[in-house]
Amino acid sequence: MTDPTTHVMPGVPVAARWLGLSGLIPFVGLAMLMLIGWPEGARGVLLGYGVAILSFMGGCRWGFAATGMGEGPDWVPLIVSVLPALYAWVVMWLPGPFGFFGLALGFILLFSADQRLTRQGGAPDWWPALRLPLTIGAAGSLTLAGFL
Repeated sequence: MTDPTTHVMPGVPVAARWLGLSGLIPFVGLAMLMLIGWPEGARGVLLGYGVAILSFMGGCRWGFAATGMGEGPDWVPLIVSVLPALYAWVVMWLPGPFGFFGLALGFILLFSADQRLTRQGGAPDWWPALRLPLTIGAAGSLTLAGFL
């Protein structure tokens, strides 16, 4: 049987593909709970999950630099790798829907930076193919939550 996710993320290792897609379950599930009328229970959990995952994505950049990809473990790549966590921490304190919108923007901006990082040899070639559908799912769920 063929893996149906191969067409969605060509070239992405199977484990990364499935674990990445599994990480969308809380984003989509919590946004759906908010949509069907359970906003107070899901709101804080979704915001916290978004903060954790955006921080994790920065940690991935740290890992790439630490292994010697791109510029290696130099000041600029390591400083850039901690910015998503700092940004997420600040954004989670924004009032009302702005935390959700800010996190969605953070995922989109980080995807753009990750594309550039990959072109410069600082991330695996398959990284953008993994990140695109995950960014769409995470940013889309967070944006929907911001409107609810």
